[in-house]
Amino acid sequence: MEKLTKYRQIVQEALLEHGKQKNAYGDVEVETIFDKERDHYQIVYVGWEEKNWIHSCVLHIDIKDGKIWIQWNGTEDDIAADFVEQGVSKEDIVIGFHHPSMRKFTKYAVG
Repeated sequence: MEKLTKYRQIVQEALLEHGKQKNAYGDVEVETIFDKERDHYQIVYVGWEEKNWIHSCVLHIDIKDGKIWIQWNGTEDDIAADFVEQGVSKEDIVIGFHHPSMRKFTKYAVG
């Protein structure tokens, strides 16, 4: 399987799995958003918790230049480690929410 196709499948399956988790409070929907043409993938919470409007990006992943960029991970899961377990090379994972100068201290790619 071509690497890009494999990475898209891994990312989409991961988000679908995370998207099954329902908030324990409020009337909040879990939206799984795939922009397959531009390789942007997100999980967003939308709804109401009592009188408070909830709109929050919980997980945001892009695929850029053949690498998986974890732009935001608001879950408790180590999604990068999950990707490695599924065969993604650490050199093909970028923790985008870490400052570029700090990425060299992670076990993943710098960009």
